[in-house]
Amino acid sequence: MRTERPEPEHLSNDADGDRSARRAVTVFPVLVLLAGALGLLFPGGFTGWSESVPYLLGVVMFCMGITMTPEDFRGVVKRPWAVALGLVAHYVIMPGLGWAVAHLLDLPPQLAAGVILVGCAPSGTASNVVTYLARGDVALSVSVATVSTLVAPLVAPPLTLLLAGEYLPVDAGSMVTDILKTVLLPVLAGLAVRLLAGRHVERALPALPWLSAVTISVIVAVVVAGSADAIKSAAAMVFLAVVLHNGLGLALGYGAGRLGRLGEPASRAMAFEVGMQNSGLAASLATAHFSPLAALPAAVFSVWHNVSGAVTAAWLSRRGR
Repeated sequence: MRTERPEPEHLSNDADGDRSARRAVTVFPVLVLLAGALGLLFPGGFTGWSESVPYLLGVVMFCMGITMTPEDFRGVVKRPWAVALGLVAHYVIMPGLGWAVAHLLDLPPQLAAGVILVGCAPSGTASNVVTYLARGDVALSVSVATVSTLVAPLVAPPLTLLLAGEYLPVDAGSMVTDILKTVLLPVLAGLAVRLLAGRHVERALPALPWLSAVTISVIVAVVVAGSADAIKSAAAMVFLAVVLHNGLGLALGYGAGRLGRLGEPASRAMAFEVGMQNSGLAASLATAHFSPLAALPAAVFSVWHNVSGAVTAAWLSRRGR
């Protein structure tokens, strides 16, 4: 879920922005949880919806593109070392953790591939909001999330082939095409709309996070409905895998920032840019290239990483005070 971003220099004193951000990270996981329950209890109501998942994800990424500004890209130029470290940490730690968790828990091939695919996805679309709540470096968070999304077509498919290929056949070429169509093109289209019609778009920005939240919730409902029969037997194992994957990602991301001597605010941003994933993309790719069961880890991750992110942000914020 991408939000309208206040400028970094205003974050610490923006009470309205703080309330809005807290509301977003509170309501979003509730919506996703309700959507998952709906898909589990009434799977027949979503029969035939799986083909719409890539288009729904395109809506989310278009909304993300509209929230982007030239400042996001200038931030990359101003702090290339910090952004590069965040990018490398994200695409090394989370894919590696996905592979390690799959082996540690001896997951079935479909679930193992799904966990790894979550790890190979770009940064989560709510990471900047959680960084804000944690009193972290929002400018760095936005820059890393932007770059990780733009390079995803080049990085995510080969990583998935390398790490998940031992479990299931991976068509990396087809996956590149899918990411280009469902992620990069919608993001660029949204950015173009923002640049060409900025004044008109400004009025719609407050509604975009909620449009993204509802759309991601529908994706989760469709994914859960597609694997409803398998959830009862696999739910506990998937939840454990997601908690380990996300928790270790947050910790190692923070540690990477400290080792890179980026300072406390930037290290907090690194924690969320590494530990929070674009699980909507992972669910879409898993459904298209593997199976609905392989998309289950992404659906669970959609709920859990927002809950864990909000709790971690609250703890870091209090510790900072």
